[in-house]
Amino acid sequence: MAEQDTPRGPLSPDDLTADSPFTLPGFFTELTDGRLLAAACSECGTRLIPPRPACYACGSRAVELEAQPETGEIVSYTEVHRPPSAFTDLAPFPVAIVELDSGARLTGRVDAGYDALAIGTAVRLSIREPDFDPEANLPYEESWPLHVFELE
Repeated sequence: MAEQDTPRGPLSPDDLTADSPFTLPGFFTELTDGRLLAAACSECGTRLIPPRPACYACGSRAVELEAQPETGEIVSYTEVHRPPSAFTDLAPFPVAIVELDSGARLTGRVDAGYDALAIGTAVRLSIREPDFDPEANLPYEESWPLHVFELE
């Protein structure tokens, strides 16, 4: 995206449309198209994934969309043994907080055994079709992809 084409955060409620990347449906539409976006605050440098119309660190609305790298490293992880009903067949599965190479953090499942993980493990983001019970989705979530981390 060219610098002059970079959308700034919505400055008023009227600027925030349902398909904006600053909403969850808009964020997942971008993710479906292979683009992981964050809102980057020009006041304090915080990156927000999914993008939000205002920075949660300083409250500024001076946020711009920024493409994020698909690589990073695990900063925390756990194993889920009792997931929500939509994910029962997948349990147990590891979930990690990953610090992307940009410094933004994103939580997601990890496609590896729990014993293969450690703080500092390098991972790569993978965008996938949902692999859980579609009956558990809300209607607007049916087309939302999953983001899963794979070991590098």
